[in-house]
Amino acid sequence: MTRFVQKSLVAALVASFAVGSAIAAEPAKTAPAIAPAKSGAAAATPPVAIDKNKVSTMVGMDIGRGLVQIKDDIDIKVVEQALEATLKGEKTSLTQEEALQVRQAFMQQMQAKRVAEQKVVADKNKKEGVDFLAANKGKAGVKTTASGLQYIAEKEGTGPKPKATDTVKVNYLGTKINGEKFDSSYDRGQPATFPLNGVIKGWSEGLQLMPVGSKYKLFVPSDLAYGENAPGQIGPNATLIFEVELLDIEKPSDKPAAAAKPAAKPAAKAGDKK
Repeated sequence: MTRFVQKSLVAALVASFAVGSAIAAEPAKTAPAIAPAKSGAAAATPPVAIDKNKVSTMVGMDIGRGLVQIKDDIDIKVVEQALEATLKGEKTSLTQEEALQVRQAFMQQMQAKRVAEQKVVADKNKKEGVDFLAANKGKAGVKTTASGLQYIAEKEGTGPKPKATDTVKVNYLGTKINGEKFDSSYDRGQPATFPLNGVIKGWSEGLQLMPVGSKYKLFVPSDLAYGENAPGQIGPNATLIFEVELLDIEKPSDKPAAAAKPAAKPAAKAGDKK
């Protein structure tokens, strides 16, 4: 949506056409070199028969896809009038300067709308998490730390406990409190290896409670998880549940094969993990 409103309609059309063409194209294949066509050689046959109506329909479809997210904020008839006038070089109801001002105001309006929607979701997730943890706290086997992290020791190992500066190897399953899975090393078929000072607070604290060979279930409050900056599949202020098996503490001399890390944060938070 932001990309569309930041560009002119014509520029957005060109961009969407290029993207659509790239998506539709088949993967490139290696082919033998072709000698230059001899004089009189027949031209290559187009993959489909095209005419002006088909091209126009394709262009309209591309523009339509670019407008889907703002369809409730526009009058398509006015869009058509502005498009036609612009293509013909005729005077439009807005000057270029006025259109720029409208574009900027519209972007600000959309941004404010997204922030408001995000706050509603964040407040809902926060309340649901608080209620869940309050009810979970009294269940059999659940322990609560001073930070608010809750955990159940499903299996106690006999190995050493990692320190905050250690790198650990684990298997894990991550779900939201409604049971929806968002990440799993089991699904990838290999353990994850990462430093405890590079993960979210709930993971760093929880793993330091576990001797090697243990399996714990961690109930992580939102402020010990991703907070308001959670990945989209998790959502802001979400309380999370992780089933974690601590397999090993990597020695400085160990060189484990690269392994996927749990639920990476958005790019701006690339250093954070579970």
